[in-house]
Amino acid sequence: MRESIAILLLMLLAVPIAGELKFHPFQDEFRISFGTTAFFFFLLWLRPSLLAGVLTGIIVVLFRILLDFSYLDTFSFLQSFRMHVPAFFFYATFACLFSFFRVNTLHHRPLLVGILGTVAEIAANLVELSFRSPSWEGVWQLSVVSQIAVIALIRSFFVLSFFSMIQLRHAKWMEREQRIRNERVLMLVSNMYEESILLKKTLYQVEDITRDCYELYREMKEQSVIAGGEKYAKKLLLIAGQVHEVKKDNQRIYAGLSKLISDENARDYMPLGELVSIVVRAQEKYARLLGKPIHFTSNVANPYVSCHIYTTLSLVNNLVANSVEAIEDRGMVSIVVTMNETEEWIRFCIADDGPGIAVQDVELVFLPGFTTKYDEQGNPSTGIGLSYVKEMIMNLQGNIDISDTSEGYNTLFDIRLPVASLVQKG
Repeated sequence: MRESIAILLLMLLAVPIAGELKFHPFQDEFRISFGTTAFFFFLLWLRPSLLAGVLTGIIVVLFRILLDFSYLDTFSFLQSFRMHVPAFFFYATFACLFSFFRVNTLHHRPLLVGILGTVAEIAANLVELSFRSPSWEGVWQLSVVSQIAVIALIRSFFVLSFFSMIQLRHAKWMEREQRIRNERVLMLVSNMYEESILLKKTLYQVEDITRDCYELYREMKEQSVIAGGEKYAKKLLLIAGQVHEVKKDNQRIYAGLSKLISDENARDYMPLGELVSIVVRAQEKYARLLGKPIHFTSNVANPYVSCHIYTTLSLVNNLVANSVEAIEDRGMVSIVVTMNETEEWIRFCIADDGPGIAVQDVELVFLPGFTTKYDEQGNPSTGIGLSYVKEMIMNLQGNIDISDTSEGYNTLFDIRLPVASLVQKG
């Protein structure tokens, strides 16, 4: 509503001024001006258009009378009013036909909009001429109608082309914003997917702990002759019950996450090339946030293969983020994705020219909690990123290797996964 009022006010200001850029094709008071062009352009943005036409007609007449009062030596209000009031009927007729044709509901059919705009302008010009001409014979002449029609046709499609350019630019901007929002959602759900994998692993561990506690409780119950055995057995039973409650809470959380993340839904798959592009854009932002000028390169041999979104993003994004964090100042990160000739395996190679991984640490980097990264205050990172990657790859029946040299890169993570575990079936 506020936007429509702003457009209406701008129209009421711009159309009278643009109307003074004019010429007189019939050597009388009838004028062809840029006011009509501006009027048609603003009508394409307004709803309802009839009220806008009536208000514009009134403002145009008052504006022209004011100009006569300012510049004419002998000013007659009645004479000035009679000379300019036909312009009101032009704008009112144009807006009436524009509203009658419901042009603003036809933006998806630009050719029809241009034709209807031309018809409305021709009719409005003829109405104005009928008020200015002493007889209808002077209006309905082929030379008069043809000139008006040609000018109306050119002007309508000029306005329409300019309007379409603005609409196209706006649509591209909206598409870009939507893409950014979608990427944020994908990355968010990808993080949730990671958490669900870890939570599922925790559920199994909690189940084992509960079982062990209960078995130990039974053993101590049977050997209650031991001093204090009965007391400790009750404590073990209490602990087992508490762990079981934790398990049930985690199961409810996992069930909620599982509803958001469906492995069998076609919308959970995207072309591999797009997924890698999302990772690159996300990590470029991350690198800028860390103040590191890092150059990213990617090469996807089969960009149109549909892969599971969250699995792919979780694996690749984790490793690329790890590379970004490992690079101390500036550097390069490379992502290469290939498939073997039989298309049974898909291979991800993520390389960086950071400081590399020490030989003694190669076997330790995948252990939970192990880290070589510390912040400015000396606090270590969580050390679960690579352990999560390793766990997921193992669950997918794949493998991951680390190489310390690769054509100018100091560290290379080489992942091989079965195509069936990642690529959409069919």
